[in-house]
Amino acid sequence: MKVYAAILKNRIDKDGNMSVDWQEWMTFFEFSPDSDFQSIVRHWRQSLMIDIGEQLTVPPEFTAKEKKSGEWIKHLIAGAVAGAVSRTCTAPLDRVKIMLQVHGKNMSIAKSLKLMVKEGGIKSLWRGNGTNVIKIAPETAIKFAAYEKLKSLIQSDPNQIGTLERFTAGSLAGATAQTSIYPMEVVKTRLAVARTGQYKGMLDCLLQTVKHEGPQALYRGYLPNILGIIPYAGIDLSVYETLKQFYNKSNPGVSDPGVLVLLACGTISSTCGQLASYPLALVRTRLQAAPPEVAKDGMVKMAQNIVKKNGFKGLYSGIAPNFMKVLPAVSISYVIYERAKKVLTDKL
Repeated sequence: MKVYAAILKNRIDKDGNMSVDWQEWMTFFEFSPDSDFQSIVRHWRQSLMIDIGEQLTVPPEFTAKEKKSGEWIKHLIAGAVAGAVSRTCTAPLDRVKIMLQVHGKNMSIAKSLKLMVKEGGIKSLWRGNGTNVIKIAPETAIKFAAYEKLKSLIQSDPNQIGTLERFTAGSLAGATAQTSIYPMEVVKTRLAVARTGQYKGMLDCLLQTVKHEGPQALYRGYLPNILGIIPYAGIDLSVYETLKQFYNKSNPGVSDPGVLVLLACGTISSTCGQLASYPLALVRTRLQAAPPEVAKDGMVKMAQNIVKKNGFKGLYSGIAPNFMKVLPAVSISYVIYERAKKVLTDKL
């Protein structure tokens, strides 16, 4: 805790005089102008960009002041830029994950990277990353717009949204966004597992898929993808609330849990959600990359074949590189997010 406190102080204390004056405090929280503690916590959780579930997270909520002033737009733009940079930096691990998901080979991450470099050179480690980056903006915009609209329709209290309402609105918003950009998910997967020279690029992959397998191939694996949103969002929110309540009961004298406690709860809950939804994500990826004669058997048959061939652990193939990329992705996202916010604030 002392280390985190020192890091926080150093980030606020810009002139290094070992004290934090009012101007430094206000500048640090300029994107969270509200005086209440929960608004500051929301700002921190958004800034840290914890996204272990590959964009399955419930969209961030903004205060009325942020919406009225237009600050929410800066948040979303900064988040999209941060997401693009962090995904690009961790793309090699993401491709290893997809390769292990599709082929289910029992090999080390280092050996997988070595084989990919041998097959297509260093640049092949980023195969499929362009599509992964391009889809960030439309997915984020659609999910946020859908979430705000759905929230207004189901929210019983206009000033506060309940956990179940947030879960419902977030899940439906995620499903809406995923439905809209899903063909890009299929293209990303196919590019990631493709041989060198198999496709000329994202558009060529899209056209070849439609030409040889029909437009329905662009939605292969859609069902397990949508179903994966439910356990992820549900477990994420329920575990988060349970951990927070447990802390409050264990510390009756503490009125506010504190930013670090809430972030720890968020990290644990997101991890639990990821563990629950990962088998569905793996089946989705297998179906996306599978030829028509294999994919026609569907989600259940695919899962049964995986378990039959590799055991229950086969449903978690590739999860190691998936978790390995979390720490660098979060760290890179946070730094880029802060810089992007500063640039947007100075320019707009």
